[in-house]
Amino acid sequence: MSNTKPYGVNLTSYQRWQTRVVSIGDLPLGGDHPIRVQSMTTTDTMDTAATVQQCKELFDAGCDYVRITAPSKNEAHNLSEIRRELHAGGYRLPLIADIHFTPNAAEIAAEIVEKVRVNPGNYADHKKFEIVEYSDADYDAEIERIAERFLPLVRICKREGTAMRIGTNHGSLSDRIMSRYGDTPLGMVESALEFVRICADENFHDIVLSMKASNPQVMVQAYRLLVNRMLAEQMNYPLHLGVTEAGDGEDGRIKSAVGIGSLLEDGLGDTIRVSLTEDPVHEVPVARLLVDRLATRRSEEVIPDLDTIPMDPFNYQRRNTRPVAQLGGKKVPVVIASLPVDRFQKPADLDSLGYRYNATTDKWSVNDAACDFIYFEDPIVPAGLPGSLSLLTNYENWLAAGSDFRSQVYPVFDLEEYRNTDMRSQRCNFLCMEATRVPELDPAAFKKNDNLVLILETEAVHRRAALRRACFALQEAGIEWPVVFRIQSADQPLDTLRLEAATDIGSLLLDGFGDGIWLNAPELPAEDINSLAFGILQATRTRITRTEYIACPSCGRTLFDLQSTTELIRSRTEHLKGVKIGIMGCIVNGPGEMADADYGYVGSGPGKITLYRGQEIVKKAIASTEAVDALIELIREDGRWVEADQL
Repeated sequence: MSNTKPYGVNLTSYQRWQTRVVSIGDLPLGGDHPIRVQSMTTTDTMDTAATVQQCKELFDAGCDYVRITAPSKNEAHNLSEIRRELHAGGYRLPLIADIHFTPNAAEIAAEIVEKVRVNPGNYADHKKFEIVEYSDADYDAEIERIAERFLPLVRICKREGTAMRIGTNHGSLSDRIMSRYGDTPLGMVESALEFVRICADENFHDIVLSMKASNPQVMVQAYRLLVNRMLAEQMNYPLHLGVTEAGDGEDGRIKSAVGIGSLLEDGLGDTIRVSLTEDPVHEVPVARLLVDRLATRRSEEVIPDLDTIPMDPFNYQRRNTRPVAQLGGKKVPVVIASLPVDRFQKPADLDSLGYRYNATTDKWSVNDAACDFIYFEDPIVPAGLPGSLSLLTNYENWLAAGSDFRSQVYPVFDLEEYRNTDMRSQRCNFLCMEATRVPELDPAAFKKNDNLVLILETEAVHRRAALRRACFALQEAGIEWPVVFRIQSADQPLDTLRLEAATDIGSLLLDGFGDGIWLNAPELPAEDINSLAFGILQATRTRITRTEYIACPSCGRTLFDLQSTTELIRSRTEHLKGVKIGIMGCIVNGPGEMADADYGYVGSGPGKITLYRGQEIVKKAIASTEAVDALIELIREDGRWVEADQL
């Protein structure tokens, strides 16, 4: 148990964490200023015209800040020309220089642009994946060495009024940090705070902090822990939020919403970037949807507070539940689909939900992303359904039907129905209720109901807070029923539902709550809704049904076309359930940034690729025309390859 503000925010009502204001050109960040949206150019920084054009496109799309890579002194110097061209065209919004490995480039850039981003893991430190034992004296000596290399930049920023982002990445922690703290959120936090303390000694405080990871759970825990540690040291620097290497398409958007959205909903975050392996202009509307949603929060909506919270926000632990049917216990979360009667007439209607019928063999094939339950309102069970598929219907239909029907189908009750009847399923019953009514439940009265599953939904505007508060109440009462989260779509576009469901349900799964997802959106294609549900489970790593791609969003350092290469790799490997493949444009986003990938495909020179198994180099300087085949051969050597037509 911990207090209700372990990381500076109230977990049952929306209130933005108050950070200090940092001046970034004419567009300040933090405090009560709007949450800023940013993106990053993918052009060669030495191509002034292309970079200026892309900056304009990003600003026109709604970016507040644009980041540009400066991998060497030449690119850093050219930022001056890029800035001049933008100003001449009437674009005076702030620019940010992105720096890795090259302190001298950062020092040049700090005299030109409004903000510089440095990575503590590779600015004045190194990463060779070596474990080194440091005495306290040796460790302090290393900090002094880093300070000596870092201080010139700090002093330039202070003199020029240039802001600085100290951005830790999970995959690029230095060997020194890894040796002392391990590959952990705590290591990420300490890596940044070492640099912050150096800045503070110089009385420089125009600092923004970030804790990026490709794994949303690591990312969320790191930001929470960062705020917890800042509070302990009386700091309140603004936060830049992002899930790094999120990938592309639906998966990239879901993963970003799970990480960024969950922190925004808690009141954390002053600027965000959605990192997609797509044209960077596509990132902006996704970020805007996440930010604009917060405007609907109402202060008059009261969700009861708690003195303590029954969870550890810095470490994952799944809520204890008793197993009921296919739910709870140690079982992976389930997916429930709604299928209206008019879409449930013949076997082919189940194709969109992962079940395919072969009339010749009279057999069903079930893919990895097949829903576990279907809810329908027709009191007649269609014949010949796959044996692995369970059915739900409302209590009224269930009660009115015959015993054969009742033996095949689980009933869904509302609270009054459940309280007022003794006619229930002997196997499994579902109780659907408004989350804010959970405190009304009397554990003693329900004690005998060992086969009950709770479906939680809410009309509260701050949906995630209401659902989480209900889960807290169940924990407090010692109620161990499995919980399914249901979201009813109000004629929302798929893009909106995707981000909102990923934020609300995904963040709860990250905290260990939830044994199932039910997205009820009859106006949208069933295939899209089913894919979304499984995508949320994949992003939270609570149920793996897909290949995972950890792909950087491209920038001026990229050594091949990331978008087309990612699509090519995906087209040939997307059937490899549970395999994680990192696709990195350059060595900066190489073995470190792909952190927990099983295999890595990394640009090592123009037209050249280096392949990794984990963090180990397997083959160097492979021609890009041969590299995808070589990657597949590597997977085959490890016994993890299967042919798609054999599944």
